[in-house]
Amino acid sequence: MTYRDGEPEFMVMDYITITRDTRTGLVVAIGGDERAAGILQMAGFIPAPGPRGDYHRLPCSLPIAQQLSRSTAASHALLSAGFGVHLDPALNTLPTSGGDRQVARRYLARLAARARQATDDRQVAEILTEIAAPCEGLLPLVRNVLTHTWRPWWDRLDATGHSTEPAGDLMEITERLSSLTRQIEHVRNQAARRPSPVPIPPLPPPPSSERSRRR
Repeated sequence: MTYRDGEPEFMVMDYITITRDTRTGLVVAIGGDERAAGILQMAGFIPAPGPRGDYHRLPCSLPIAQQLSRSTAASHALLSAGFGVHLDPALNTLPTSGGDRQVARRYLARLAARARQATDDRQVAEILTEIAAPCEGLLPLVRNVLTHTWRPWWDRLDATGHSTEPAGDLMEITERLSSLTRQIEHVRNQAARRPSPVPIPPLPPPPSSERSRRR
């Protein structure tokens, strides 16, 4: 560590951030020197030019599971080499101190990434199944939490002589969520039934100008 005017000096090139770009969905690594570049490339990252200097990224065609495992492996290799690293929690496959909340965030981030990369109706249907499947979908699970919230709340307010209107409002919201979940499930079924598009064969190349002149 070096110091300037009695203060520790932060070495920007010794610090690397690995995160997912929200605009493009690319997993990118920013910062580091040539030694860090070598470590990133060993983990599967590829160099790329940027408007503010070169950076590294994972191939956009890489499956989500491999994006996560390679990001986690790269961050640990960089840490072992003495670099400072910030790894986006949504890319970290190892347990963290955040507990269940971090696990849930990583799951939702992966689901959003799958949704961004969906290229056909079948993949869209798979995403909607995760969201609205009966009992085990995300929305039914949220609805279950809301139901277990408003019912005892209603009873407690009623038993103490207070207005049950707030709990009643939450009950109505829960019912609307149930209705919206059924609508999403209907859309999911439509997507699952749609046939895969038949690829259109490419048109033959137009005749060359020389061949046209001969005609």
